Amino acid sequence: MKNNELETKNELQDERLLNSTVGRRSFLQYAGASAAAIALVAAGCKKDRGYENPTMNGGVTLDFKDDFGVLNYAYALEQLEAAFYIQVANSNTQFTGTNAAAKKAYFQDIQFHEIAHREFFKAALSTNAIGSLEVDFSSIDFTSEASVLGAAMAFEDLGVAAYNGAGPRIKTGAYLLLAGKIVSVEARHAAYIRDLVSNGSFADLNSLATLGADNGKGLDAALTPDKVLAANAAGKYIKTKVSVINL
Repeated sequence: MKNNELETKNELQDERLLNSTVGRRSFLQYAGASAAAIALVAAGCKKDRGYENPTMNGGVTLDFKDDFGVLNYAYALEQLEAAFYIQVANSNTQFTGTNAAAKKAYFQDIQFHEIAHREFFKAALSTNAIGSLEVDFSSIDFTSEASVLGAAMAFEDLGVAAYNGAGPRIKTGAYLLLAGKIVSVEARHAAYIRDLVSNGSFADLNSLATLGADNGKGLDAALTPDKVLAANAAGKYIKTKVSVINL
């Protein structure tokens, strides 16, 4: 089967997932199947491009010479977000207010979304995937609602900017489509969490100007990978050394 036929098959399958009402387990199953189809396309591309696993010297290298670098970049960020929300779920964060139970339930939902995203990229990349990243959340007080919400807002805003900034580097249509569907979910997370932090701020693009948002044009933030992975951004929470080449 040709690559474009595989991409079309994957897109149709992904559309069925989008238009179906499925539970969390079913979502993970669908995501895995969709990732398997993408992996077949990736396998063909690997043969043509001579891609090599970027893990080296106890760290990881993201090589942006092709789509694999972009996918591994997204995989790295999804690892980080999934690890954060898993720790929230296991830390008994003391959510407050009359909607405390709803907050806790929503954070559980986000956890499953991020796990699904992480596992999707892992399955799609297969042997091309970078290894598991070691994270450091020592600066976050997971018992404090304010600390958790502040960290979640930073992660989600940065995640949206990261996907938007990586989009122009994706050459394969099927990958770009799926990245668009994932970043829209991340933006929903960001809007909800921003509203919890400060009611009515969910659409405040002015506060995201430092991440590249342009409120006057109604454009959300976009950051290049080097800025996202900087020590004062995502790099603050990643202990594994991450190198970027061919950016």
